[in-house]
Amino acid sequence: ITMNDSDLVISATKFVPATSAEIFELLADPRRHHEIDGSDSVLAARVKAPKRLELGSKFGMQMRLGINYRITNRVVEFRENELIAWRHLGKWIWRYELKAIGPNLTSVTETFDSSNCPRIAKSWLKMRDAYPWVQKAVAKSLVRLKTVSELN
Repeated sequence: ITMNDSDLVISATKFVPATSAEIFELLADPRRHHEIDGSDSVLAARVKAPKRLELGSKFGMQMRLGINYRITNRVVEFRENELIAWRHLGKWIWRYELKAIGPNLTSVTETFDSSNCPRIAKSWLKMRDAYPWVQKAVAKSLVRLKTVSELN
């Protein structure tokens, strides 16, 4: 895993022994996000989550960060087998970029991007000391993504 970070954007890249299509199917299924979540905060998709995400899809997640809560996300970037990203009310984006390296090897970059968040959201993230925590969560998510991909 290689990691890059700035004040507002954190990303990590990992090579996963699977096709970009196989990995994309996992990412595009919100019912499986809890399997790859490295923050241990995603509990499950709400029952009304679509089976497969596309640009503009909304999906709710049951979460836990100290307390249980629900959050609604919307897919804001989408290119089949290459890119999927979503955000919620706080407007920070979780993005996955996939690049085929070989017939069964894909470079996966996960990015947490808060650069376009409202000032209050950036202040909240800073006050919560979220950025170091997110850096670890992104790395763990990619390790879990690799493990889940290998099991499929």
